[in-house]
Amino acid sequence: MRPSRRELIGGLGAGFGAQALPTETIEDRRKKRGQVVDVRSTQLLVCGGGPAGISAALMAGRLGVKTLLVERYGRVGGMAVQAMVGPIMGQVRSKIVDEIIDGIGGRHVNYETVDIHYARMLKEAGVDILLHSWAMETLTDGAQVTGVRLMTKEGRIDVKADVTIDATGDGDIAYFAGAEYEQGRGAGPGWEADGLMQPMTIEFRVGGVRDEESMEAKGGRNNYRFPDGRRWVDITTEANKKGLLPPAVGRLRTYPSVRPHERVLNATQINGADGTKVDDLTAAEFEGREQALIVLDFLRKHAPGFQDAYISGMPAIVGVRETRRILGRGYLEAEHLLQGKKWADAVVQDASFPLDIHNPSGAGQAVGFSAANPMGKDPETKQYDIPYRCLIPRGLDRLLVAGRCISGSHEALSSYRVQRIVLGIGSGAGAAAGLAIRSGVPLPEVDIPKAQKILFA
Repeated sequence: MRPSRRELIGGLGAGFGAQALPTETIEDRRKKRGQVVDVRSTQLLVCGGGPAGISAALMAGRLGVKTLLVERYGRVGGMAVQAMVGPIMGQVRSKIVDEIIDGIGGRHVNYETVDIHYARMLKEAGVDILLHSWAMETLTDGAQVTGVRLMTKEGRIDVKADVTIDATGDGDIAYFAGAEYEQGRGAGPGWEADGLMQPMTIEFRVGGVRDEESMEAKGGRNNYRFPDGRRWVDITTEANKKGLLPPAVGRLRTYPSVRPHERVLNATQINGADGTKVDDLTAAEFEGREQALIVLDFLRKHAPGFQDAYISGMPAIVGVRETRRILGRGYLEAEHLLQGKKWADAVVQDASFPLDIHNPSGAGQAVGFSAANPMGKDPETKQYDIPYRCLIPRGLDRLLVAGRCISGSHEALSSYRVQRIVLGIGSGAGAAAGLAIRSGVPLPEVDIPKAQKILFA
């Protein structure tokens, strides 16, 4: 005989009443999910998947060191991938850097696939890669950096390492560990000490260019003369003064793309923003993209061949040129670069790129203004070295910095921050870290002549 509806409901109620009520509260679940969910270990931990981190991990992996590369975004490649920064500039004397550049297709990269080429090289060297992992805290034992705590979708992961390399660009790991650092410019030629940093930029791609009519087809952007005899820089300078371009935008740099009828634009300029502050980064993203629309409109009206141009690619993030400079056992000054200074403990040799200081307080460059160069001109450097001592943060053990956050001045950074030189710095850090691990010696006691044989043979 079937139970009545009343009996069925009553039975269900009795069943529910017999069950124990859940004792785990929302607060309990929240605390549990905020705990460390995994602990991993490696010999070398490289934080940051840009050029410095890639070359550091690649070098250490080839030396047989167990290496883990962690990156906060979903692709390796750094600014070239995330911010469309190109072409790859600068010069160093390095076989591994030459190999890396060849492996990604040259200085004018394909932004859609360059990360795949980087990843292949890393995997061939036996490097483990962990993406979508944000370094949030440094693990320490006194002055010894013992690893990094990562924030991930599944919770926190602690990675313990014999040696850690900070290749975050902003010196995040060293900062979390309490390292001394500088930020912004001190007094220099033509300015007071104001703490300002080089501006950020939204680089973007423009398609629909009539190649045969463009300035590049007729001598190049810097040499092309308009019918009235003016240069492109004269036109953009005048437009800046008249308010036809944003106040900080006075130079529109167009570079070849790997595709026909397309150009890479380095033109927008966001002054007064700090790349270590999330509010500033947020504002810079919006401001830079709004500037890109103004630049596109100006190109359509004034640049030969750009009449039908359109934005064919926008970056995932704003490009940052300068933030923290971690103070190390050495310190690079502009004079060292201008004089072509050589160092006995060099881990980068024959670096070369001008002192490219994008004006932190106005349009154009910060120095070199003249009638011939109304937007400034960059001082040329001689071939210079970067010493290992600039990669060792003061007072911290088991940590190296690599990339634009090494120890140097605001002016010196403006040269060594570019990607090809950063690749050289990273390979130097990877070689030193690998030798320290293999030999069981502290980082300051690495056999630098042995590292130099690896790097420069």
